[in-house]
Amino acid sequence: MGRAARRRSWTAALTMAALAAASGAMGPRAAADPPAEPPPGQVEFPTQCAPPQEAGLPPADGPTTAELTVDTPAPRVGDTVTITYRVLRTPAVNPLPGELPAGTVTPTGTVRLAGAQTGEVTVTGAPGNGPVPPGAALGTHLMTGTFTVTAPGEITLAPGGYSLHTGHPTALDTPCTPAGPTPVSARLTATPLPTANLRYVALGAAHGKPGATVKVTAAGFTPGSAVTVTGRAAGQAPTADRARGTADESGRLTLELPVTDRATTAVVAYEGPAWTAAKGSGPAAYTVDAPAPPPPGTQKLTATVEPGTLSMTQAAEQTALGAVPYGEGGGAAGQLATVTVKDARGGPAGWSLVGKVTDFAGPGGTRIPGAALSWTPRCATAPGSPSSCAPGSPGTVGPDGAVLASTQDAELVGGTFTVDAGVTLQVPPYAPPGAYTAVLTLTLS
Repeated sequence: MGRAARRRSWTAALTMAALAAASGAMGPRAAADPPAEPPPGQVEFPTQCAPPQEAGLPPADGPTTAELTVDTPAPRVGDTVTITYRVLRTPAVNPLPGELPAGTVTPTGTVRLAGAQTGEVTVTGAPGNGPVPPGAALGTHLMTGTFTVTAPGEITLAPGGYSLHTGHPTALDTPCTPAGPTPVSARLTATPLPTANLRYVALGAAHGKPGATVKVTAAGFTPGSAVTVTGRAAGQAPTADRARGTADESGRLTLELPVTDRATTAVVAYEGPAWTAAKGSGPAAYTVDAPAPPPPGTQKLTATVEPGTLSMTQAAEQTALGAVPYGEGGGAAGQLATVTVKDARGGPAGWSLVGKVTDFAGPGGTRIPGAALSWTPRCATAPGSPSSCAPGSPGTVGPDGAVLASTQDAELVGGTFTVDAGVTLQVPPYAPPGAYTAVLTLTLS
């Protein structure tokens, strides 16, 4: 009797939402409201502004209120990022004894980069002031500049010093210098450029009888990595044929793959918990030969146990995570909707359930990286199931994916399994209030 069954891959998407709590509270208003929090990205720092020597005025000490924004919070290495530096309040004053006309103050300044990339970015602006009376503050100013991302990771931006220049009636400059380090006003997370996939797989034969072994040679893999070799059906679904090995110090391995599943039309190899185009190779074509006809005068009697499929269902398509207070941040926790896996194939291949999550998109284009989501998987096996379900390791989910649950290969596998996980999103302290939504994709193979 033939027990080998076609192995199928199932994918489901689960929408997850985290809520950054708004500043308003429910119920009667307190007798005294706390001081209002500044808008996201707006910072204040002590500054000394030195008036032009010709004005004969003392230095002006006081706070500068500033705000930095970037045109993209998630660039790739090599991208150009535009920074906007807004001076909303300055201690610098009109150094002239008379009114300073509108459109006569030109700002320049710097922005400090730290984290994955360091340095200073020069920003400049066009004259945009209104009329300024004698001794009055020089108003608000807007400057922009660009820099090229050279390294992946989080990059913080803090406002630096600035200078206000006027050419009326003569060239005069008022430089403003921060009194110490300035606070971070903006952040971005840069991702590396994609790399070429140089992995490949070759077969020692292009065909064979059912149950024959084929020599598989794979190369270009990460040295020391676990490599899975599987059969693939015409519809690109994995079959029951599977073997595993470890790449040597040159990223190469050779193994023998028994091919028993007549649905196998090709062979692929990959590293990691599941097939991905970035870490896989193949397919290399392979044909399972048709069996020889029975001798004359004989009858072959066959009773068949029909294999089923590998499938999954989920209890819900959305998971709501808890709220966190604005200004404090922390872990927004929740419970993943229960997933039921049914393996009715009756073959030797186990299965793996892998999850990947996108970035969390929030108000105004704000994003929280998918790597900020972690989980603690759980898995239960129904009584009578031939296989035993093992939960994945607790840790980060992220865009590269992590195993939620799996079963091992065995002579005969199958059963019903329930899988879930506790999930937590680490929300930054000053993430703008509102809902943050991502998509968690679960792939069963």
